[in-house]
Amino acid sequence: MPKYLIQATYTAEGAKGLLKEGASGRRAAVEQVVSGLGGTVEAMYFAFGEHDFVCIIDFPDPVSMAAVSLTVKASGALHTQATPLLTLEEIDEAARRQVAFRAPGE
Repeated sequence: MPKYLIQATYTAEGAKGLLKEGASGRRAAVEQVVSGLGGTVEAMYFAFGEHDFVCIIDFPDPVSMAAVSLTVKASGALHTQATPLLTLEEIDEAARRQVAFRAPGE
């Protein structure tokens, strides 16, 4: 199942919502959305700095991730970035594949 790293920053309105319902309320909301599309939340942490929280989510397909991303962004409560994660085995497989590539100017 494809795995994604989600990094998110609350807008002012989103932060007000977090203050109102708390972190456990947000976790429940995230789990409901993800499980509704056949996924699971592996980890979710709140943070200081550029991002307010990060989570690792598994989805059955990239379209499910895109659907959640579009819906969350449309809410205006968060700015998010989703990064696909690859296993060590997937990178080993990629390293074994032959790629016909010519660098510019060669």
